[in-house]
Amino acid sequence: MYHTDDIEGRSRLVYEQHYLEVYQFMIYFTGNRNNAEDLTQEVFIRVLDALPRYEERSSMKTWILSIAKHVAIDYGRKRRIRAWLSMEPIMGLPSKLGRPESELEAKEEKELMISAMLRLKPKYRSVVILRGLKEFSIKETAEILECSEAKVRVDFHRAVKQLRTYLKGYWEGGWEHELSR
Repeated sequence: MYHTDDIEGRSRLVYEQHYLEVYQFMIYFTGNRNNAEDLTQEVFIRVLDALPRYEERSSMKTWILSIAKHVAIDYGRKRRIRAWLSMEPIMGLPSKLGRPESELEAKEEKELMISAMLRLKPKYRSVVILRGLKEFSIKETAEILECSEAKVRVDFHRAVKQLRTYLKGYWEGGWEHELSR
């Protein structure tokens, strides 16, 4: 076992090394910085609580992102239940006012992609974030999501297909032409 000072030092190091990775995952998953910050804190509460029991069967990053995936899925479930019970509209994406035109276009495209990703089932959203945005290998993604490599391939294919469907109208106006080059 570790001494108290060792655990505190190790905890601080784990947090510093993996905070940004978890935060970015949560931003992509939720589409909201405030929720991403809250969920990132929840992940590290769980990580630090479980750290003395970490067995190194997978990399620390894989283990932490697996916890992040579970926290994100729990958040999605709770959010759907709250929305259904309250019947309140779900908050929209942040305003696009006050940006230079090129930044505005980039922000609109990013918001459109996030909006489309938020329409995906959580299992598809997770695989798109890990494989497509964070560029994890199929093996790493399978470890994080606790599934087979074949399932990662299938889910990623299905997720991309759904994203294309959601974004088809926009692509016909510009992206599809650029992507076909």
